Amino acid sequence: MRKFKKALIVFACICAFTLFYTCSALGVAAQPSEVYIGGMPAGFTLGLEGAQVIGVCEILTRDGAACPARDAQLSVGDMIVEFNGVLIRSAEDIGAALKNYKGGAATITVKDGKESSKKQITPALDAVTGQFKLGVLIRDSIAGIGTVTYIEKDSHRFGSLGHAVTGNEGELMPISGEGSMYRCSIVNVVKGERGKAGELKGLFINDACVATADKNCETGIYGTFSAEYDYSALSTVEIGEDASPGKASIYATVDGLSPKEYSVSIVKVDAQNGQNKNFVLKVTDKELLEETGGIVQGMSGSPIVQNGKLVGAVTHVFLNDPTRGYGIAIENMFGN
Repeated sequence: MRKFKKALIVFACICAFTLFYTCSALGVAAQPSEVYIGGMPAGFTLGLEGAQVIGVCEILTRDGAACPARDAQLSVGDMIVEFNGVLIRSAEDIGAALKNYKGGAATITVKDGKESSKKQITPALDAVTGQFKLGVLIRDSIAGIGTVTYIEKDSHRFGSLGHAVTGNEGELMPISGEGSMYRCSIVNVVKGERGKAGELKGLFINDACVATADKNCETGIYGTFSAEYDYSALSTVEIGEDASPGKASIYATVDGLSPKEYSVSIVKVDAQNGQNKNFVLKVTDKELLEETGGIVQGMSGSPIVQNGKLVGAVTHVFLNDPTRGYGIAIENMFGN
């Protein structure tokens, strides 16, 4: 599901983020008896715990082209977290650190997934701008579209996606501080087809920040909705402890701002699966099949309701059959 401003395998993760420390393992946690049901799309912007390398480039110096990043063996996906003892949390931090750089070899600390290492790098003086540069293209935040699963009634704590936002190599993306979550309008759908996941395309409503996001872990993105949000427009639903094979519904938004109920069938239950794939779902709703072809990127987090109770959320689509996908059991999403 990739709709970020920023494979044929059996399944594909359907987070809206192109990118996807490990948080607590899946497990049953304390949970409320009733929540507001989600299904509405949300646009997330999440700050990263550093400046992530997304490319390397050459710098034109007086002596010719140079690439300090390549010489220092920096790789795409590396997270720069320190430069000569200065903490790095953003692109601006790197710019400020380089302004104070006096020449010679510098020490940078880089995280690659869970591993941290120190490298020596000698910034090059750009002959055009007169500024020292590392020869990297970086980002310090990520953004994308996903679906809210539930909002707790008392705390207004929300859960979404049902799986982590990860990087190019499948590593969990650590986020820094509080990200923002905005209302989002779905404006187009790319239908799923065998061998290629479909996609929801949406627009952030930038003046409608409705929540903060503070956690990205194995079971999704979590945060807190604003106290000023219009909760009267939401329906409540009880939490179901067990799901079983048979008829169910999902709540998803494939056009505009508001979710609709669509029929699905739970064809398999595997409560012990530790990879966010506790259910196998099959879309049976003719309208949804006509509009999307089944499950598409951006529907991650769509709540699954069976017998009037919330039992889980959609998490993945089968690439070889977009009418089928996986879901996570709802008890695995609480406690975050």
